Amino acid sequence: MLNLLKMFIRAQFSAFTGGVCDYLIMIFLTEIAGIYYTVSIAIACVLGAVVNFSLNKKWSFYSQQTGYRFSLPQQLWRFLLVVVSSIALKIAGTYCFTAFVHIDYKISRIITDIIVSLGFNYVLQRYWVFKK
Repeated sequence: MLNLLKMFIRAQFSAFTGGVCDYLIMIFLTEIAGIYYTVSIAIACVLGAVVNFSLNKKWSFYSQQTGYRFSLPQQLWRFLLVVVSSIALKIAGTYCFTAFVHIDYKISRIITDIIVSLGFNYVLQRYWVFKK
C-alpha cells in the first residue's frame, strides 16, 4: 500500500512538473507571441507531455526496469493516444469554462488540468501505458 501511495505521489509530482512547463509555455505563446489560447494549449501540452513521459518512465512508474508488459515503442504509442485525448479534453474544458462560464482562460486551464490529470491521465498512465 505504501508503494502505491509513493507511486501516486511521484506521478502527481511528474504531472505537476510537466504541467508547470506546459502552463508557462501556454502563457508565453498567448500573451507574448499573440497565439489564440486554444492553439497555445495544444502546443504547450505536447511539450509538457515530453517532460511528463520522461519523469513517469524513469521515476514515477519505474518502467525502465524489467517486468513491464510493454516495450518503449508500445509505451510511447499508448502514451501518445493518452496525450492526444488529454489535449482535446484540456482544450475543450478550458474553452467551455472561458466561453460559457466567463472565467479567465488562465484560471480555466488550471481547473481543467486538475480534473483531467486526476480523472483521466493518471488512471490511463498507471494502468494502461506503464502497466506491469
